[in-house]
Amino acid sequence: MPTAIVTGATGITGNAIVRHLVQDPTYTKIYTLSRSQPGIQDARVEHACLDLQNSAEEMADSLAGVSADYIYFCAYLARDDEDEGARVNGALLSNFIQALEMTGAAKRIKRLILTCGFKYYGVHLGLPKQPLVESDPALEDGLGGYKWPSNFYYTQKKILEDAAAKGKWEWICTLPNDVIGYAKHNFMNEATALGLYCAVSKALPGSQLIYPGNKLNYLLFNCWTSAELHAKFCMWAATAPGAGNNVFNVANGDTESFQNLWPRLAERFGCTIPKNMFNPNTTKHFAAEATDTQLKFNNPISVHAVSMGISDDPTTTRSPVLQLPIDPQKWAQRDDVIQAWNKLKSSYNLDQAAWDKATWGFLTFVLGREWGCVASMSKARKLGWTGYEDTWETFERTFDVLEKEGIIPPIEQLRNDFQ
Repeated sequence: MPTAIVTGATGITGNAIVRHLVQDPTYTKIYTLSRSQPGIQDARVEHACLDLQNSAEEMADSLAGVSADYIYFCAYLARDDEDEGARVNGALLSNFIQALEMTGAAKRIKRLILTCGFKYYGVHLGLPKQPLVESDPALEDGLGGYKWPSNFYYTQKKILEDAAAKGKWEWICTLPNDVIGYAKHNFMNEATALGLYCAVSKALPGSQLIYPGNKLNYLLFNCWTSAELHAKFCMWAATAPGAGNNVFNVANGDTESFQNLWPRLAERFGCTIPKNMFNPNTTKHFAAEATDTQLKFNNPISVHAVSMGISDDPTTTRSPVLQLPIDPQKWAQRDDVIQAWNKLKSSYNLDQAAWDKATWGFLTFVLGREWGCVASMSKARKLGWTGYEDTWETFERTFDVLEKEGIIPPIEQLRNDFQ
């Protein structure tokens, strides 16, 4: 009968994994590790307070008596500086594994599943080659003759490979994208920021839902990952024959676009979409909130330029741009927007922390980029993975949860109160 350890158990991906482990009666023990509240209550769940920033020796003390067959590592620390991000997140994983080696728990490990993301492909730097496939080369310094920034996913993958070879256990890296889900007191979630943007737009005069990003972004294709589907994938990957020592894309399985999602958002929140949404006259009221940011590095597709036969295309060498008629970070600081939020908060008893901690900056990036992020799921499919979720249904389910948790207003009341 299997046992599990989940780090970052109160985050969106970790929380979903714990919930799905609890639903599986074959798991006899589930250790949840985090710095904060215990989270899910179940007779088989045992919580241990663990600060992954501690030394291996300090963690070993906290992990005394904790061991499991499968480890789901979902913790990470965001850092603006890429070198610092690689150093800090590499240390989190390395010290944790060393702590398990010190306690003897590492001898029991069968597989360690590490949650990473599409940043593995450099999608945060610019246009990548698509579809994204797991065999694409890592953008390590010098590839293609370019100087690439550090990437903590590469650092962590190397740590995993070395530790697994030494301990004779297996590793897996999952690559989800723009994860949609919910975890209590955790607002690092695209659905939260989008839901708040839509709700406040409904409460503003005219109830217009203007797309904050650029027109190219609106028309591009992307893929998203449900936290629920990712959890199911991780549990599948933990035991699937032949899955060990591999990197896997984990996306819902459909290909979506805001040209399809935005009208659905408008309908759900009772807003209208302007007839000419990308006309400068439509967004002139928000002119002070526009953003045009030049990024620092070449588009990642540049490393494939020669093999693709596009080495003379300027796209491969020019630095990408984030361009938004309305930057959500600036929009959230407007006086009229704050007043509308305060009205919603008092009317529906909403959580102020959701507004304060919403990932406006991430939404600025997601809606401002001029490239899509579409990944192939073929590698996992060939090994037997059949999971699928409809992305719009994932958003709707998450919005329902956000309503119940007092993060966004009850939709029917909102629509009736702001007709």
